[in-house]
This record gives sequence, C-alpha cells and structure tokens, in this order.
Amino acid sequence: MKVVHVSQPVTAGVAVIVLDLAMAQRDQGWSVTVVCPPSGWLAEQARLQGIEVRGWAASRSPGLRVAAETLRLRRLLAGLEADVVHLHSSKAGLAGRLAVRGRLPTLFQPHLWSFETVRGPLRRASAGWERFACRWTDLVVCVSDDELDVGRRTGISAAAEVVCNGVDTARFVPGDRVTARRRLGLPEQAPIAVCLGRLAELKGQDQLLTAWPDVLRRVPDARLVFAGDGPMGALWRESHPVAAHGSIRWHGHTEDAAAFYTAADVVVLPSRAEGMALVPLEAMACARPVVAFDVGGIRQSVADAGVVLPAGDLARLAEAVATRLADPELARLEGARGRHRAELSFDRSRMSDQVTALVDKLKYTERIR
Repeated sequence: MKVVHVSQPVTAGVAVIVLDLAMAQRDQGWSVTVVCPPSGWLAEQARLQGIEVRGWAASRSPGLRVAAETLRLRRLLAGLEADVVHLHSSKAGLAGRLAVRGRLPTLFQPHLWSFETVRGPLRRASAGWERFACRWTDLVVCVSDDELDVGRRTGISAAAEVVCNGVDTARFVPGDRVTARRRLGLPEQAPIAVCLGRLAELKGQDQLLTAWPDVLRRVPDARLVFAGDGPMGALWRESHPVAAHGSIRWHGHTEDAAAFYTAADVVVLPSRAEGMALVPLEAMACARPVVAFDVGGIRQSVADAGVVLPAGDLARLAEAVATRLADPELARLEGARGRHRAELSFDRSRMSDQVTALVDKLKYTERIR
C-alpha cells in the first residue's frame, strides 16, 4: 500500500495527527509519504522518523495562490504513484481534490470545516465548495460526531466515518505537580490554570483573559499560564487590559506540553470552534480536569472529566475555573476520570488502527470496481 498524506499545517494538532498516522502506517509495512511545506515541525519530525517528505509550498489561507499551489501538488502526486491520497485540513482539501479530481481514491479529513472559521459570503462560498467537492471525495473522516453533524446539516453528502482524535497515553501520563512547576519556574503552591494552544481568535484565549479578573475575585492567589504562540499573541499581550497583570505568565511556544499539563490544577480551553481538540485529551491523559466551552467535539471528549460550558459564557467560565482551583479534591476526581477516559477511548493507537482499516477498505473497494 502506498499512502500519501498532504497537509499545509506543519505545527499544532493537525501536524501531530498526520505524523501519528504516517508512523503507524509505516509500522504496518506500508509505503508512506508526507507532502507538506518543507520547513516546520511536521517535515522535521517525519524525516527524523525515516518517513519520506516532499516539499509543497502552500500558504494557510485561500486566495489567488491556490491555482499555483494546486498545480505544484498535482505534479508532486503524479510522481508518487499513490494508491490512496489522504488530505488533511482545508488547504490540502481544496488543492488536493482539485489536483486529483477523483483519479485516485481520496480521503479528506477536515480537522474543523473551513466554513466554521469564516463569516458572511466567505462562509457561504466555503460551504458551497465542500458540497461541490463531494464528487471527488471517496471518504470524509470526521474527528467528532459534532463535525459529522455539521457537515451533514450543511449538505455534505460524501460517505463519512467518525474517528475521534487520539493522543499518546504513554507520553502524556500523570506526574508530580511540584516537580513540573520547579522545572518550569512556576510557584510551587499557587493554584494554577493552564491554557495551552495556538494564540488565535478561534482558540479564544482573549475570552479567558476577559474572565480572569472574576477568577481572581474568587481565588486571589490564582495564576494563569499561557503556553503557545500565534498570530494574535502580540496584539493580545500589548492591548488586552488584563494581559500584563502579575498573575499571568506568557510562556510562548513549547515542545514540552506534558510538563504544563502536569503543573496545572486545571486546564482551560476557551475555543470558539474546534473539530476535536487535542488539548483536552492530552490534559485528561495527564489526569488534569478540563474546563471548556461547548464547541465541536468537546462534550464527546471531556464528559465527566471536567465541565463543558455554553460557548462564550464568561461568567460561568470564571466560576468553573475558580471552583477547581479552590477545590483540589474535585480537581483530582475529575482528573482521574479523565485519565481513564483517555486510556479507554482516546489512545492514538485506537485512532490509527481505525484510520488504517478505512484506508485499506477504500483501496480494496477500488480494486473490485
């Protein structure tokens, strides 16, 4: 089996999933190639794992560049002679399906529908494209029931399966909170909330900043740690009225997410939209409770391992964070339930086994046509 994974994102959750799937399929004995922008975490890690990488120059956003990006991708794929092409996220889904146009078995994994990230005419155009592109999509893999439901309600009719995201439960494990805090230079005894992820509007860290003074009124010695960077980082640090408060630390990009989860009393995900975020799953694997807004995949992942709140309800966000900072036993019990859920339902081997079976079935179906 020759599988080609195509991804424009080379960092954060999509890149992690692409690498996990590529490694699992390589270990299955398949021939695997990752096509992505030539620099960045995904390309570097794939090469370190001995996986073939082909550089594809592609920007994150749609626009006039798409025609050239599609042509480059078509040429790359023509030289790889793939049995199945697996397209990840919106840019690869756009350029990849235009390049292949049904000539090869094509699997598309949105990792959050593109039309959920925009408004107005762009949203309508993006949804229209997804409906049109069903003709060139043999299988859509959604990362949550919510993502599939949104797709169906939007009129996306291609065959689809749900395969929930998974994380490495051997890497993300419960650990000693004080040791992790010493390692990161955090106060050993203070109640600490951690928000890890790309600093971007969809991730909603500004909402948590706005709610933070209400947390401090309830838990005056609380601390908030942001781990990650992104396009909104500089703007929020410079202009949000709470950003410079002494209780808040901006750590920036990290390659050691597990240490931040371990250091936390509670992990917060204030996102405006998700497919199924990895942060709650990683936090649960580290036995830490999760407070999150009810966006795509959150109820399905968190359940009783924390609390899921109406999207955008900042008063309840502050209350939920403060409650767990002030009640270590509640946090401990929810964290223990999270570890059990992560091992049972969200281990990456379960995810990769399911996707591998779907790819195998897709190729078999193509052979007998």
